[in-house]
Amino acid sequence: MIASLVKKQKDFFGSGATRNVRLRKSYLKKLKKAVLEYEDQICDALYADFKKPKFESLATETQFILYELDEALKNIDIRSKPKRMSSIWANFPSSDWLYPQPYGNTLIIAPWNYPFLLTISPLIGALAAGNTAILKPSEFTSNTSKIIYEIISEVFPEEYVAVIEGGKETSQELLSLKWDYIFFTGSTKVGKIIYQKAAEHLTPVTLELGGKNPCIVDNTASLKVTAKRIAWGKFLNCGQTCIAPDYILAHKEIKDKLVQEIINGIGELYGKSMEDSPDLARIATESHYKDLKQMLLGEQLLFGGDFNDQTRYLSPTLVNEPDLNSKIMEGEIFGPLLPIISYDSIEDIERHLSNYERPLALYVFSKDKKFRELIIKEYSFGGGVINDTLLHITNSKLPFGGIGASGIGRYHGKYSFDTFSHQKGIIKKSFWPEIPLRYAPYRLPIRLAKKLKYLFQ
Repeated sequence: MIASLVKKQKDFFGSGATRNVRLRKSYLKKLKKAVLEYEDQICDALYADFKKPKFESLATETQFILYELDEALKNIDIRSKPKRMSSIWANFPSSDWLYPQPYGNTLIIAPWNYPFLLTISPLIGALAAGNTAILKPSEFTSNTSKIIYEIISEVFPEEYVAVIEGGKETSQELLSLKWDYIFFTGSTKVGKIIYQKAAEHLTPVTLELGGKNPCIVDNTASLKVTAKRIAWGKFLNCGQTCIAPDYILAHKEIKDKLVQEIINGIGELYGKSMEDSPDLARIATESHYKDLKQMLLGEQLLFGGDFNDQTRYLSPTLVNEPDLNSKIMEGEIFGPLLPIISYDSIEDIERHLSNYERPLALYVFSKDKKFRELIIKEYSFGGGVINDTLLHITNSKLPFGGIGASGIGRYHGKYSFDTFSHQKGIIKKSFWPEIPLRYAPYRLPIRLAKKLKYLFQ
């Protein structure tokens, strides 16, 4: 069944139908209309999956997608046209161009933490660039997966875009086939498997992974504002955000005060009875809920640590000075647990950051411009924010993606279109004039041949 569907999409792409920019725009408009019509149902599905607050569902899923659709529709015409590039003297006279060409048949595998956003967002780039797509939403958020299936089935013929639901076996079957492009969002562990399977066919990939994102707070930061912004960025979506602060490195002079301000900030966000707050989501999967509870064993808690096995509730929790070899510091936490570690010097920061692979995000809170610039320039990471958290993902003019273990490739806005396009370089020449110097037998003196580099300017 899957193989026959993929063949249908290959035939449809081969027909040239998706090269038509008007067709792309018409379907993007249909998708926008469907998202608007289904918006409340999407929010209901997200709540059913892990009690995601409706405001968060709107702000971080549906409204984000509607913005990305508007952005793609606004710019698709200019992005789809060949772009004139400057020529060089060696090719005179010529005109030089970049032609964007869709890859063809794309596979998009999405995670469970932002199940609607991270399924539809890459799809927008794939469609704008002129590809077909098969979507594999996460089986762990089944209600959202069903809504995605309904929307896509209503908007698109299956030879253009289709949704395939299922678990690990379905993903394995999909990855056994040949694709023109694979876009995956998820863990580094699974990303390596995707990369290996793609390599069998030399299929290009985008891997949006994760990492242990540091949040550095020095002794010049405005602590009350810092604390609330960290608490918001960490506990949004109950910490299940790939760019959430994973741990804090706080200067020893302000650590205790920062802890108290974060506790105050959590109280302002979720009230005294956090379990009853309508604004705090739950852990999306049972297996991850159990993993998070295991991370707390033997740790010194500064705040929180409450849980409810029946509802997968885990409270915002602050962990004091965990050992670098502890379970909570092994890899990405991906939940509402926030280790806080003190530092005394740049060397301390270096020791902690060098203990991990390059992260997807980094945050630094400071009024000291030299310190901020040192951190931003010295360390390698996907992207970040100074004096706030998460916000770099909201600007479509900025590329979003990781580096090394935190990912390969980038997307959002123009970068999504570019990701799903092969940029073909073309030089156009006429039959006249004909310059004989490049042909054998070579008559140009060697002393002049040694100056040929100037013709490539």
